[in-house]
Amino acid sequence: MTDQNSGEALLRVHRAALDGMSRTGPMALGPTLSFYGMQLAPDADVSEPAFRDALPGSHRPDPLLQLWHKQLTQWDFDAEASWTDTEPRTDSRRAAVHKLLGLEAETCKALDALIPVSTLAGPVVISQEFTPWRATKAYQGHDWYWPKYAGHLAAKGWPDDAVADLGEAAERVVERLADPTAEAAYQSKGLVVGYVQSGKTANFTGVIAKAVDAGYRLVIVLGGTLNLLRAQTQRRLDMELVGRENILRHTEEVHSDYYTDNAWLEEKFLSHGGRPSTLGAFDIIRLTTRADDYQPLAQGIGELAIEKQDSSRRLYDPVNLHSSAARLMVVKKNKSVLTKLVNDLKRVGGLLDEIPVLIIDDESDEASVNTTSPKKPGAERTAINAAIAQLLQLLPRAQYVGYTATPFANVFIDPSDKADIFPRDFIISLDRPHGYMGVQDFHDLDSDVPPEERNVANSQEKAHVRDIGTDLIGDDAEDTSLREAVDMFVLTAAMKLYRETKELGYGYYRHHTMLVHESRLTADHRELLNRLRRLWLTGGYAGPTGHARLRDLFERDLLPVSRVRADGFAVPASYDDLVPYVGTAWQNIGGDDRPVIVVNGDQDIERGEADFDGSRIWKILIGGQKLSRGFTVEGLTVTYYRRRAGNASTLMQMGRWFGFRKGYQDLVRLYIGRNEASGKSKEMDLYEAFEAICRDEEIFRDQLRQYSVMIDGYPQVTPADVPPLVSQHLLKPTSPNKMYNTRRVLAEICSPGKWEEPAAYPATAQDIRTNTRLWTPVLDSLSPASTTFSHPDPKTGRIHQFAALTGLLPAEDVMAVLRSLKWCADHQFAPYRAYLEGITKSPSQVDDWLVIAPQHASGGERARIGASGRELSWFSRHRRRAPLFGAISEPKHRPAALRIAGTLPSCGHAATDRFAAERRGVIALYPVVEPQHAVDVAKTGLLEVDKTVIAFSFVAPSSAHRVGRKVVHFTTIDSSRQGDPNGT
Repeated sequence: MTDQNSGEALLRVHRAALDGMSRTGPMALGPTLSFYGMQLAPDADVSEPAFRDALPGSHRPDPLLQLWHKQLTQWDFDAEASWTDTEPRTDSRRAAVHKLLGLEAETCKALDALIPVSTLAGPVVISQEFTPWRATKAYQGHDWYWPKYAGHLAAKGWPDDAVADLGEAAERVVERLADPTAEAAYQSKGLVVGYVQSGKTANFTGVIAKAVDAGYRLVIVLGGTLNLLRAQTQRRLDMELVGRENILRHTEEVHSDYYTDNAWLEEKFLSHGGRPSTLGAFDIIRLTTRADDYQPLAQGIGELAIEKQDSSRRLYDPVNLHSSAARLMVVKKNKSVLTKLVNDLKRVGGLLDEIPVLIIDDESDEASVNTTSPKKPGAERTAINAAIAQLLQLLPRAQYVGYTATPFANVFIDPSDKADIFPRDFIISLDRPHGYMGVQDFHDLDSDVPPEERNVANSQEKAHVRDIGTDLIGDDAEDTSLREAVDMFVLTAAMKLYRETKELGYGYYRHHTMLVHESRLTADHRELLNRLRRLWLTGGYAGPTGHARLRDLFERDLLPVSRVRADGFAVPASYDDLVPYVGTAWQNIGGDDRPVIVVNGDQDIERGEADFDGSRIWKILIGGQKLSRGFTVEGLTVTYYRRRAGNASTLMQMGRWFGFRKGYQDLVRLYIGRNEASGKSKEMDLYEAFEAICRDEEIFRDQLRQYSVMIDGYPQVTPADVPPLVSQHLLKPTSPNKMYNTRRVLAEICSPGKWEEPAAYPATAQDIRTNTRLWTPVLDSLSPASTTFSHPDPKTGRIHQFAALTGLLPAEDVMAVLRSLKWCADHQFAPYRAYLEGITKSPSQVDDWLVIAPQHASGGERARIGASGRELSWFSRHRRRAPLFGAISEPKHRPAALRIAGTLPSCGHAATDRFAAERRGVIALYPVVEPQHAVDVAKTGLLEVDKTVIAFSFVAPSSAHRVGRKVVHFTTIDSSRQGDPNGT
């Protein structure tokens, strides 16, 4: 038998073996291969050694490896596995799989090297208790649309673990919806939180697929407030879920709304291989198309009248439900459109009580939330919120699931308002996907590299972010930074063309775009259009002047970054190698004399100017509100951003530079407004504003993850407890008219074994003096000599080492200081102080605190403090925007502190381990000098008590949980419980 025939035989046998195991779970592989080998390939060697030898030596595409990759991923992710009690996505789960398969150690090692356990963390769920129905009852639905959708994503190149992760996240949503076949009607309301531009549409497409398979027969997708967003969502669902046969259900192909669509012509739309209803499944009937939003139905009940196989039974009876077609509509969040839908539903009549309905609200914090003050006499709901409330009232079996990347407006809704969209049943936070470029990829959050040592290889900011400087809108002077941004756009276009021709290149870059976002006003857009046209026409890209600028920019910016960040993609050795592609790049962008497109009204999209689905676009886009939320700017590589916003939700949604940039992450550049003198100016530093939002967002997500862990089988918090988790480092979380239901409360945040870092230190000389005098005796009591601490970072494994002065203080002495400290915003620290008080008072859970004062390795930035006149290292930090500081500590100080407090295991470093104790916490003290005082300190060598902020971080003992292990106690505004003393 030839090697090729042997390989094909082995593949057939393994495919048959794994197909059976996919339904039963892993079982002894050797006997299974022997059984199928006798049937399918009696002359082939199908033993385990033959399998091992057939595996490729690397991750290169291989049918056998892909088969095993898919199956191992399925077993790794299976949260409902009955064949093991191990946790999904862990080494112990993989070990259990290997054991059940009976694999030899050498085979296990080979598979684990080629198919490592996924590092995706999975969704975080905050939920009410619910009655499971997906796994406990006999499933009578049709597993049709989810497998088809998952297969479509795999065919597009999604990794197996990404498809499995999406499937698990979708399952966490669907299992919390009501059972569509249940006799009693129940409306579940939930919220799914993703990241900006991170694939939320893919998730709710998966939810829809699983929901219709389970029996939901009317799906209403609220697809944003703009025609372009609604059309984009409709096309995505049609292409990846509905499929060709359902689209052509009553239409010839030449009359299809996608007949001229390139993806349709290239057969990239999902195909079922025939009408699903003729293949044992059910059809999806579209009630909207890409071009047409919802229109009133001719006879009212028309297409909404869902057929019954047995008219004597309810529609939700499995006999009827699983033999009927599903209806899908994608409607704009517009009062007139939703009124048409509500009026048609009213005409359907009694059948509405029987239809299992799924409502997906995309960008659910926009327009959907009621922004009318409840204190206003006779207040009525805002139009869209009122329309959604009507839908929920008309459809008693409707389930509402909101999707957003900025959830704060949704969690601030009054939980007691039964007609509103508060996510009372669940909040699910999606994992950050692989390949996604978000805020973390443009900021050096918690970097352990000192600022003076950062470069394009170890700093996200230096690699991707460029300061706009002092250019003014409409300035007749040369637009230096805007000119450079346009030059970078041309250079990166040439780089993409270069990569298309190289063996290591990504292939075909369909879109290449630059976004200029300065204002939401159309008048400003016209002025900006003229500026950009002038810059383009005077750019000289075909002559020596333009090439000289491009060469300089290539050598000082593009080449240094790509050399260290190209991730295997082709990089030219010099600008001369790129020159042949510059002319083509220039032609692609401006060869039609229209290098710039203004997108500030639906008519721009409808004329096809920025239709990413219908044509290849290599252009500069000017946008405002139309490109600030939801709409995906494909191929976005260079962003020039000056737009300001008053709250975190609005600002984050303007971050259109976030997203997936496969094949050109190294080329991405963000030109953004900076304000280096942020400590003195009232102007917002936009770059730091995004960093502040990122910290608020990550704190929110981290707390959701912490509180998602069940305690004694019960949830620690429910969605109604979530608002107090929302913090504010700089901007308000959302607009004021979405925060009527909020009030600051004294919360207790339990954080055993976690590094916590307050930031709201006072700014007045009097309060700074008070705090410094409280801490000075502690500093004076520290050891005369420093101790060198060492411990590896738990994420990277990198060994962190630093020197610090040390001292042990009794727990009550520490609390005496913490109780007396002054704060500019006491509510920022109050929840932590309440927790620390709780673990200190009887019965105490902390004996003492190790106080450390980290010292600089270089010996610089030292000054005297206190009566003893001892010298200490001080740290130069500035307030992000008064009164809050940015990050104060350094990441290298944290692992050792976490080890001492019991969070991390020993690494064998004696000096660190000798301080570790079960009931010991750690406090790290940082004398902070703000920039305006740094020169004086350097000159005098003295830390003045009214100009030195003594900042601190702390790690409570990892064992110091509150009584009953109840991690958090919160109060939230619930109008139905006003005045109730137990409403906490």
